Amino acid sequence: MTDNNGGFLRVLGRGDVLALAFGAMIGFGWIVLTSGFISDAGPVGAAIAITIGGVVVTLVGLAYAELVSAMPHAGGEHHYALRALGGRGAFLASWAMVLGYVSVAAFEAVALPHSMVNLFPDMLVGRMWTIADYDVYASWVAVGVIAAIAITAVNYIGIRPAAVFQTIAVLFLLCAGAALLVGALKGGSADNMEPMVSGGMDGIFTVLVAVPFLFVGFDVIPQSAGEIKLPYRQVGRLLVISVLCATAWYVMIMLTVGSGLSASALAESNLAAADAMAALWNSQAMGNVLVIGGIAGILTSWNAFLIGGSRLLYAMAESRMIPAWFGKMHPKYRTPANAVLFIGALSVLAPFFGRPMLVWLVDAGGINIVVAYVVVVLSFLVLRRREPGMERPFRTPAGPAVGVAALVCSLGLGVLYLPGMPAALIWPSEWVIVGVWWLVGAFFMWRLPKVAAGEDAEQRLIAAVAAR
Repeated sequence: MTDNNGGFLRVLGRGDVLALAFGAMIGFGWIVLTSGFISDAGPVGAAIAITIGGVVVTLVGLAYAELVSAMPHAGGEHHYALRALGGRGAFLASWAMVLGYVSVAAFEAVALPHSMVNLFPDMLVGRMWTIADYDVYASWVAVGVIAAIAITAVNYIGIRPAAVFQTIAVLFLLCAGAALLVGALKGGSADNMEPMVSGGMDGIFTVLVAVPFLFVGFDVIPQSAGEIKLPYRQVGRLLVISVLCATAWYVMIMLTVGSGLSASALAESNLAAADAMAALWNSQAMGNVLVIGGIAGILTSWNAFLIGGSRLLYAMAESRMIPAWFGKMHPKYRTPANAVLFIGALSVLAPFFGRPMLVWLVDAGGINIVVAYVVVVLSFLVLRRREPGMERPFRTPAGPAVGVAALVCSLGLGVLYLPGMPAALIWPSEWVIVGVWWLVGAFFMWRLPKVAAGEDAEQRLIAAVAAR
């Protein structure tokens, strides 16, 4: 590798790493999407789907945990695939995951004004246009745009301010979740949870297809590995712990919200988790507290994916896969400044498309995240076989068996997005997002020299690009 650290500052401790990964996974999807999940599968059915998804992601996370301990470089899966599969495989994994990160960052830019409407119902002024039967207002757009600029600025000036911000927001998010759990224990009703399972396997599949989007975030740890000041074995363990924590959180949300709202109330709710909190505590103020907790989740996820996505773009630029502009390191702040600005700019654009963009981004980003997971698990299996003596501070127990299980499960998730499946991508909006992204990617891949796998693959790739 060109550099183990890439010029980054190693400042992230144990709490920072756990807050970064957990906060990335617990964005705002649990506020916006919960009513749809419970309506489709029932509260217990949704919890079962989340648990199945959590198992799949934990298997993938175990592969990541071993790889990040062995190759702790900014850019994560980019380096794993480069060493195991060569230049084209690395580009495939990296480009797919970048769209996953960008989709989450843009999702949060839309979710924030959507949540603010529930706190300030009269804020919608200045109708601009209608997209997919949804009216887009200037005030709504302004909230998303201003927040996108602020989050981008925090990440531009350094990882330390971003990490402190992340920890504070995660703590508030946990307090809001604890209040929801206490409310369900003292005021929840089993009658509200009927039917506990609905929609059969189609309902469970509908929730499962959102799992990659809901759980993407633990992989921010590998992206920021160049800024972590912990023993590499601990980094691998924290990655797995973060996935288990997120699984527990999402299951708790499905069951508590299901106990707080009847089926009819759930169908009429725009933000089911907030409405359930209000009903459980018989207080609209408590509902507003959960919305604020959801806003904290928006900010933690948004912040983490700006960190992860910018580091991945930086790694691709360092390997000469994409223009060198993305690899510029800020001389003072030691951040990949241009990559941060690029993702920030896409986040600024998202609110102009209104609320429909929420669903489009979940599915378009989700299928690409699955593609990246498949490539990473393949890299894990290849390196276990080809380089058994490679130093692995964290070694996944029953590695090959875990890798094969993760590969089969990831491919199974990917099938759910295909035409004819219950949760197929929506035409044309979601297919257009995926298609345009990969048309641009095909251009870069076509220009990429063929470089075989190996420990020195990055040096050979850089040399091949320079020799053209």
